[in-house]
Amino acid sequence: MNGPFLAPTLRARRGDQIKVSLQNDLPEATTVHWHGMHLPAAMDGGPHQMISQGHTWRPEWTVDQPAATLWYHPHPHGATADHVYRGVAGMILLDDDESDALALPHEYGVDDIPLIIQDKRFNGDGNLSRDNGGFLDEMIGSNGFGFLGDTILVNGTYGPVFAPDRALNRFRILNASNARFYNLGFTDDRPFHLIATENGLVPGRPVELTRLLIGPGERAEIVVSFTAGEEVTLRSYKQDLGDTQNMLGSDDTFDILRVRAPGALEASVEFTFELGPGNGVPVVPDDATRRDFDLQGHNRINGEKMDMARIDLVIPADGLEVWRVSSSSQPHTFHIHGCTFHVIEIDGAEPSEHLRGPKDTVFIHPDRPVTLAVQFDSHVDPEIPYMYHCHILRHEDNGMMGQFVVVEPGTESSGATTVGAHHH
Repeated sequence: MNGPFLAPTLRARRGDQIKVSLQNDLPEATTVHWHGMHLPAAMDGGPHQMISQGHTWRPEWTVDQPAATLWYHPHPHGATADHVYRGVAGMILLDDDESDALALPHEYGVDDIPLIIQDKRFNGDGNLSRDNGGFLDEMIGSNGFGFLGDTILVNGTYGPVFAPDRALNRFRILNASNARFYNLGFTDDRPFHLIATENGLVPGRPVELTRLLIGPGERAEIVVSFTAGEEVTLRSYKQDLGDTQNMLGSDDTFDILRVRAPGALEASVEFTFELGPGNGVPVVPDDATRRDFDLQGHNRINGEKMDMARIDLVIPADGLEVWRVSSSSQPHTFHIHGCTFHVIEIDGAEPSEHLRGPKDTVFIHPDRPVTLAVQFDSHVDPEIPYMYHCHILRHEDNGMMGQFVVVEPGTESSGATTVGAHHH
């Protein structure tokens, strides 16, 4: 992966000091956002940390969160869809002592494999197409979802083939597409085990699945077994997105990865199928702050379009809040910067087992509200905000995004209501 396509995989351990130097040699300003990372707002890489053409940004922070599969990508307001489609997308792998102690496949590139899935569209000369209605026009037709490609790349490769060396393999899956959802499963319907969602390991035992729906910005880690000499394909199947006119490609099927096992496979580690009790849903106190968010159309939250100068929420550090997120008309994925959340309910019912792990991005089905227990971090900055937004990137660019600052508990009334111009 660390070649001319995408961006290098970064790896760190809990407790590490991170220092990054990012030089922008593009002909325009951009940002790099550390999606899923708990870090100070000034280091988050959102739309307020723009890197001007020819300039260098040097963020620093300490890793202080459980082992997880994160990623990084551009986040310039109004141009995120275009920049992500054309540019940087890379994984960040976090390790810690607890995950090291588990009998999981862990040798990167051997039995621990990144799968960065993207849909693209190409011109006849092999260059990326940007004029099919995704960017040069405001939307495809009138659906407002933005770009849908007809060609699937995995780790920047068309038609990828994986030849496993070992029987048991771990796939770290990232949906880095702008708008497309994937409903993943193997062509022989073999079971696989979900071991982690966006912000860490699932609690207790891995979850056995034959299909996994993953929306834009979501990640998942699965463990799957192969036998010597077999061939099978990981495919994306049709799905229920509440997308009645197939505007998000829910009726499409794509081959994602062909697996061709050689005649002999090395013995794998013994998988214990016990991941420990951590990362479970936190106990929410009765007096927890509760907030409602209505994702409206393709450009508003609670009736408001994104305003770079407006702070929408002031939240106490280390706060645990309950957020109810709904959509009455369109499917979305909802992402909150700088924190971890757990799904408490979907449309009033307990979530499916595979949705009970720690997350930072979640699918919002039309007319099925999702209730989240949101655990905020301890990084305090009363002036520089984090973002919450739809991760269908055209929606984000059109205004389906809000901002919050994190302050010392008890000082919420003194938090900023506007963002100073020096932060743009």
